[in-house]
Amino acid sequence: MSRTRSTEHRRTRRGAAIRFRRWPIASQIAAAAVGSLLVATASYAATAWVVGLAAGSNAEGKSASVSNLTIVATSSPSPSNLLYPGGTGDIVATISNPNPYPVTVTAVSLPTSSTYATGYSNAGLTSAVSGCDATASLVGFTYATGTSGTSHTLTTPLTVAASGTLTVTFTNDASMGTGSPAACESDYFSMPSFTGVTASGGQATATTSPATDSWTS
Repeated sequence: MSRTRSTEHRRTRRGAAIRFRRWPIASQIAAAAVGSLLVATASYAATAWVVGLAAGSNAEGKSASVSNLTIVATSSPSPSNLLYPGGTGDIVATISNPNPYPVTVTAVSLPTSSTYATGYSNAGLTSAVSGCDATASLVGFTYATGTSGTSHTLTTPLTVAASGTLTVTFTNDASMGTGSPAACESDYFSMPSFTGVTASGGQATATTSPATDSWTS
């Protein structure tokens, strides 16, 4: 007789032949495991022991850091209201927010009224125009005063998306003095740097780009 685990055996009881099969060992182990699982499941379902939570149990979080916004000149979209001596015109800028949360800008701070823009012959602001520099152009921010850093509230708050950018046309927020020279005709202007913003970070709906806004005083 072959000595395999599945060998059939015969026994005789009262003259009748009875045949039975020995199951393979692997099958016996699997059956035992299933049986143990069923017993464990039944025990869990039937238990009346309630486990609570120790006092002072907690977890840890961490807040994000704060990074400054950046505002840079852009040529698109092109300003609709153009400058002329004694008049006002649009300026266009892109606000970049490096923070991982939205930031809402409610005001900008301006340099003095005697801080002027430089004129360029191209929209990329790379070719300066002789005779229309920052001392002669008389192009500055509307409502700027003799004091640097004055704050001017925006008509509508601007929310820049988390890690996003927002392009804004500020309507009639640039002005050109009546004495602006002829060299400043048909020029593009790199406006003076803003001195600051009033802004706060936190959950808010981002403003759709491009946007239109202004400060009126």
